[in-house]
Amino acid sequence: MKKAIIYLEDGAMFYGRSLGTTGETDGEVVFNTSMSGYQEILTDPSYAGQIVIMTYPLIGNYGINEEDVESRAVHVKGFIVKEFCRHHSNYRATQSLIDYLDDNRILAVEGVDTRALTRHLREKGSMRAIISTDDFDSESLARKMEQVPSMEGADWVQEVACAEPYVWPADGEYRDHPRFKVAVIDCGVKWNILRIFARLGCECHVVPAGTACEEILAQKPDGLFVSNGPGDPAVLTYVIDELKKAIGKLPIFGICLGNQMLGIALGGKTYKLKFGHHGANHPVMDHVHDRIGITSQNHGFCVDPASLDQQQTQEILVNLNDQTVEGIRHKTFPIYSIQHHPEAAPGPHDAQYLFEDFIDLMKNYKDTRTS
Repeated sequence: MKKAIIYLEDGAMFYGRSLGTTGETDGEVVFNTSMSGYQEILTDPSYAGQIVIMTYPLIGNYGINEEDVESRAVHVKGFIVKEFCRHHSNYRATQSLIDYLDDNRILAVEGVDTRALTRHLREKGSMRAIISTDDFDSESLARKMEQVPSMEGADWVQEVACAEPYVWPADGEYRDHPRFKVAVIDCGVKWNILRIFARLGCECHVVPAGTACEEILAQKPDGLFVSNGPGDPAVLTYVIDELKKAIGKLPIFGICLGNQMLGIALGGKTYKLKFGHHGANHPVMDHVHDRIGITSQNHGFCVDPASLDQQQTQEILVNLNDQTVEGIRHKTFPIYSIQHHPEAAPGPHDAQYLFEDFIDLMKNYKDTRTS
């Protein structure tokens, strides 16, 4: 272990101890309030460009397994906890969290007062940070901070989206005879989204972000899904412009970044939250189904409801913690999107029923086309 410093852009400094990987990393630092799900968090492409603090004090007690990863790689820029568990226990585990982080060359730090660090971010807001095991000079770190990009205006989708199209087949009884064909715009899609679609009988044709609308429609899908992903949605015009062309052509469903880009495509605007929503216990009111779900969330930007055309769109879900937009739908076309993560990894299964709504939209659309 080596001493490590966490230097924030406002000059605040926190200290801890690094694990096996040493050196220096930087990114936007955010905190996650989940008690579990660290493996899903590490491999969630939406965390690209970010350093994650876990507020739960002991992390790693059930190790790492090969079945629950959300993508092909670890995407966080750094990982900060109070204490790493040295002795994991889980029959599915194939290695410890510490070994997993070291194998992926992630600069991880423990021994940090995560309560104080989290409170600082809650008061000041998410900000850029540098983690270093080599440089402890505040003036030197301040100069380096000038070169760390802000999350606002940043396009991280290009870092995580697929480079070539691929097919994720339907599962189980639907493998040979899928119920629906879904085009998926990959801006950093989580694999559990694809797993749920597959379980529901959907064959997913995943295409890179920025794929032309005409190319997507040529595949004759029953629906279009716009995935989650990292960065500032406002700069993703190469995706948003194609979404505008798809409006009214087929059912569309978006999650997280997909919700934000659809909001912009429908004429709205987005803004950056003070410290974002990152955790597995956010209560959301669903006005369509008249129910409350405890949801998993990971986003730093949000759709501005005042910017939406109320004649065309409707706010259908709302965050009960801060009243921010959690879902919108179009009043004429079969389009809706949600801000949280109903694929529920990590977290409970309260919101997975929202996938069924998209199934119903595609069924009605398919019936209309064949009648």
